[in-house]
Amino acid sequence: MKIGIIGVGHIGKTLALTLSAAGHEVHVANSRGPENIGADVLATGAKPVTVQQAIINKEVIIISIPLNRIPEIAPLFTGVPENTVVIDTSNYYPARDNKIASIEAGQVESLWVQEQLGRPVAKAWNAIGSDSFAKKGKPAGSPDRIAIPIAADRELDRKVTRTLVEDTGFDAFDAGALQESWRQQPGAPGYCTDLSLKELPAAIAAADKARLPKRRDLAVAAFQERLGDATTNPDADYGVRLSRVLFM
Repeated sequence: MKIGIIGVGHIGKTLALTLSAAGHEVHVANSRGPENIGADVLATGAKPVTVQQAIINKEVIIISIPLNRIPEIAPLFTGVPENTVVIDTSNYYPARDNKIASIEAGQVESLWVQEQLGRPVAKAWNAIGSDSFAKKGKPAGSPDRIAIPIAADRELDRKVTRTLVEDTGFDAFDAGALQESWRQQPGAPGYCTDLSLKELPAAIAAADKARLPKRRDLAVAAFQERLGDATTNPDADYGVRLSRVLFM
């Protein structure tokens, strides 16, 4: 598939590496221009481009930037064909994203993203820690393969997203419609807990929407206390242990 990835942070980098290695034609972009994309991001064949080029003539566009920056790129999606699959990997963290009133009032994060873009989106790769995503992918059929929840309303979006999640080294679990994607937001039992395909459905079903913000904020505070800042990502083992204690 022809795939454009906007954002080459922790998740975007791994997407570029794994999807290129899986044989997809991948173009990656960041806000600073293609000349500032590191060789490590391009090691398996992804090509650096501008944000505008990452959107043009693509079958799939993956957005992997902080949620509060999505309105900045929204105008670029005006001419994107309806049958292009757009996948949102973002999560809402008020300390980073500034408080967004509608999300604070309970709007589902990816419905807010869909509203900004004015088109359907799918949600995936948001519920796995970046270190686990980079290091724990395994071939299909591995007994301890981690599962990643996906949510979408259109069958096209669901089918393509499932395929690409599998191509990155993880089992895809269909978590339902986008309206239900709060079940994979920060603070939920299925968020960053590295569960298998057998374990994940129960975790998704057990999510309690009212408890998510408090649990999310407790996790952020714990990470900051351990790491000393809000930007360094925890190692996979610590992150998973903490998420299981706080979210499950």
